[in-house]
Amino acid sequence: MHAAKPLFDYPKYWAECFGPAPFLPMSREEMDQLGWDSCDIIIVTGDAYVDHPSFGMAIIGRLLEAQGFRVGIIAQPNWQSKDDFMKLGEPNLFFGVAAGNMDSMINRYTADKKIRSDDAYTPGGLAGARPDRASLVYSQRCKEAYKHVPIVLGGIEASLRRIAHYDYWQDKVRHSILIDACADILLYGNAERAIVEVAQRIAAGEKIETINDIRGTAFIRRDTPEGWLEIDSTRIDRPGKIDKIINPYVNTQDTAACAIEQEKGGVEDPNEAKVVQLLPHPRLERDKTVIRLPSFEKVRGDAVLYAHANRVLHLETNPGNARALVQRHGEVDVWFNPPPIPMTTEEMDYVFGMPYARVPHPAYGKAKIPAYEMIRFSVNIMRGCFGGCTFCSITEHEGRIIQSRSHESILSEIEEMKKVPGFTGVVSDLGGPTANMYRLACKDPEIERHCRKPSCVFPGICENLNTDHSSLIELYRKARALPGVKKILIASGLRYDLAVESPEYVKELVTHHVGGYLKIAPEHTEEGPLTKMMKPGIGSYDKFKRMFEKYSKEAGKEQYLIPYFIAAHPGTTDEDMMNLALWLKRNDFRADQVQAFYPSPMATATAMYHSGKNPLRKVTYKSDAVTIVKSDAQRRLHKAFLRYHDPKGWPMLREALERMGRSDLIGNGKQHLIPAYQPATDSYQSARRKNSTPAGSKKVGKALLTQHTGLPPRASDGGKPWDKREEAKAAALARNKAAAKERADEKKGKKKPLKRPVAPR
Repeated sequence: MHAAKPLFDYPKYWAECFGPAPFLPMSREEMDQLGWDSCDIIIVTGDAYVDHPSFGMAIIGRLLEAQGFRVGIIAQPNWQSKDDFMKLGEPNLFFGVAAGNMDSMINRYTADKKIRSDDAYTPGGLAGARPDRASLVYSQRCKEAYKHVPIVLGGIEASLRRIAHYDYWQDKVRHSILIDACADILLYGNAERAIVEVAQRIAAGEKIETINDIRGTAFIRRDTPEGWLEIDSTRIDRPGKIDKIINPYVNTQDTAACAIEQEKGGVEDPNEAKVVQLLPHPRLERDKTVIRLPSFEKVRGDAVLYAHANRVLHLETNPGNARALVQRHGEVDVWFNPPPIPMTTEEMDYVFGMPYARVPHPAYGKAKIPAYEMIRFSVNIMRGCFGGCTFCSITEHEGRIIQSRSHESILSEIEEMKKVPGFTGVVSDLGGPTANMYRLACKDPEIERHCRKPSCVFPGICENLNTDHSSLIELYRKARALPGVKKILIASGLRYDLAVESPEYVKELVTHHVGGYLKIAPEHTEEGPLTKMMKPGIGSYDKFKRMFEKYSKEAGKEQYLIPYFIAAHPGTTDEDMMNLALWLKRNDFRADQVQAFYPSPMATATAMYHSGKNPLRKVTYKSDAVTIVKSDAQRRLHKAFLRYHDPKGWPMLREALERMGRSDLIGNGKQHLIPAYQPATDSYQSARRKNSTPAGSKKVGKALLTQHTGLPPRASDGGKPWDKREEAKAAALARNKAAAKERADEKKGKKKPLKRPVAPR
């Protein structure tokens, strides 16, 4: 892999003499207190400013500060005018613009496109503090404020919208956000390397329009520069009719490889052969090769070409072998340099060891910021994910190579955490994108450098992947032994198919780090959707569940697994959801909240959703279609299957089951999925209102739901079947009350009410 200049080896900018600020300033008054006459760099963000390493603006701000720059923050500005964007004055170098820790559209809208009532990254959790497509709006306002000041676009919203992308909310393909935002350069992925390089070069007097050789950046060009070899992406993965051509990745000096290509069909067009022969030393020329994707205009009008472009993009994500990409937008090209080189452990320690205050900026007073309350006593121990789940954007943003901190750095952060007001000795999480990928990597760096697989764990765990959890186990033990630490919980998502490879890790986790419940995400039970998600089969979950229960029993603890599932994911049929519902009932699970598939920008599953094709395989016009759930009615049905126990969904489920020829699942026995009768719509809710206390509500809820469904309680109620005597007592009490009401009504001369059928005992 290419060498990269360490982050701490750059010369410091002259303003280093001012030293680190208690908080990066958000006002001119704070700048005056620090002795600043101006800011070198101003970061504009859609989140409230929390000086904690879980917030992007804090990491980038403190890193630039450590390089010697004076950095100001404009957090959640009023975007209706340019005024708020001028309150810190004109920056000497550039504006850094980001929407925040989340894509602004996902932050504001649910998967059903309904406006959310809150925003976890805003003081008080209030909604409406940022505009839709915040990166775009903020960039344009910065240009209005100071037209000649460069705009550096970054953050997850820009990262996932760097290419022509399908926009779920408008149901169309939009330009690269770089075009719409009129920004000068876009940094994608974790941008520490890129932002430091850009800042240092602009500070040295270089014009931003000439900065086009930094990895992890996108910018606008008119034409491919001289000396570059351009390859049409359809030569690599041709959609439609496949002509017999040489693979442009093959080494033509390797006679064995050429023989294989000849067996595949030979060379019919001598011009195509000449293109390949221009690569006598592919490794040496890789840095001068660019792959041209179909233009914006083409992918906008052709969903199959969109899926093709998405596939090629994901094939070019390994920093060890990725090539530059280019995509035409009208009269200009948007050029994407290869992904950034992952940070070393020393660099990770450097970034997370900055003098963070670890609390929100004092300007917010006592207002609570929900996202901060959730993570303030957690520690991020690593970055990246090699799972490759198609519905997730972690790999697209952070990469699939795990970047881990040292034990010493993590333990030092826990020590710093003790100084944070409200710390009680409980660390809420030691994790990251995935709880148990810490220090896991390919066994051979050379294999890792050449690998083009989208996942290291699908369809099974790669034989070259090191699954040794010993370093993580050692870290847990060291952290528990720190004075003042009472408990360490693991709240990040657990990759259970990796965990079962290390029974010692599962035992350590279950014995010491589970707070009663452990959330994991099998996502589905059926092969169809699981293969489109690139998730393991339900057998891996069953194996982990057995280990979890075994070690919980050995530890003398009553602990439960809470599985998460996705409804309406591409590749999911109504039958798949029915089978999932049956599995849930057999295993006594009831989902309180339902997660529906959310087509986020640039995800592989989103390309499936838009095109109806599967980019995990070669995309052609004749390739098999993927089942897509798009209509509101079908999305509601799939969610109703996940909440099979909710009477509100029974009419919809009855109709669907009858249509599917599965009326045998409708009936009043415990073997049925849903009952044949429909309770009065207000019976359940009115009973809860009359017993408004938590204890009363829970008691009545148990009795009524048991009567309606014949099911044991959900896992969150303890997972134990109710005592039969309590059940009979509740039923008898309900019958006695009904009889008493009938007698009272008869005395008053009222008509005798109709009796509703009840589930048989």
